[in-house]
Amino acid sequence: MKTVMLLTVSNVFMTFAWYGHLRYKDSSLWKVILVSWVIAFAEYCFQVPANRIGHYQFSAAQLKIIQEVITLVVFAVFSLLYLREEFKWNYLVSFALMACAVFFMFRD
Repeated sequence: MKTVMLLTVSNVFMTFAWYGHLRYKDSSLWKVILVSWVIAFAEYCFQVPANRIGHYQFSAAQLKIIQEVITLVVFAVFSLLYLREEFKWNYLVSFALMACAVFFMFRD
């Protein structure tokens, strides 16, 4: 559970670093890059420990699939609430397919 929480916090920072600037299209690119790098540093401060701690319990492939699912969930919430984009039916289908990937990743 600690790994999932750290990965979730990491992904919130990552999403803001990569996509948060889309609301500020008038800002100069060099400023956006600089701010994104600062946010990305915070992301790494959670991502690296999450993977280190998680690798005692999960394989690297399992950690990656967990991280990808968290990324999609965090991004869906971010795009709805922060970017104010609409949620489409094909997003739901994509999430269902990712759930299938998780199911198969954790099967023996």
